[in-house]
Amino acid sequence: MTVTPMFPLEVAMLPGEELPLRIFEPRYVAMVGDCMAMPEPAFGVVLIAAGREVGGGDQRCDVGALARIVDCQNLGAERFRLACVMGERIRVLRWLDDDPYPRAEFELWPDEPGDPVDAAQIAGIEDRMVALFDRIGEAKGMTVHSREIVAAARLDPANHLYALAARLPMGQADRYSVLSAPTEAARLAALSEAVDTVTAMVEFQLSE
Repeated sequence: MTVTPMFPLEVAMLPGEELPLRIFEPRYVAMVGDCMAMPEPAFGVVLIAAGREVGGGDQRCDVGALARIVDCQNLGAERFRLACVMGERIRVLRWLDDDPYPRAEFELWPDEPGDPVDAAQIAGIEDRMVALFDRIGEAKGMTVHSREIVAAARLDPANHLYALAARLPMGQADRYSVLSAPTEAARLAALSEAVDTVTAMVEFQLSE
């Protein structure tokens, strides 16, 4: 169990994604200063389930990921530009008070044991995503390099399913379902359901 600064967002960030941030709010300026004093600067990112972080009163999800700061530019006047890469998945054990900024006790949450996922199952998801992207491109009268978009997810084999999910234009609830799936098989099922949801939504919109 470890205490870390937390940065609630209205986006469910997935491991392997890039997260650029402009920091200017005083409490997060303080957070950046504390993070940059760490041997490996990082903070936790979780999805805001309801409400807004600005002004307080937000409801925060308890599953997120570590944002590792890979570049920090001091813009002066207590403003920073951060480049972060989302790392390990985390699970919040207890929220602390927000003074001077949101903090929580957390643990790393690797995948739990479960049924294996084979290449054929992932290929099936990829084929359905390619078909979806082709359908969108056809409707817009534009060429979409669907196969290349999907194949690029393989460049991050440690986060392959997350990388596929990051390329799917789905809502935050579906993204969070992928992130919070306890096993790889459950993540595959959540991603499959999200592909179905987006496909149905696209077909409905095109039928109008």
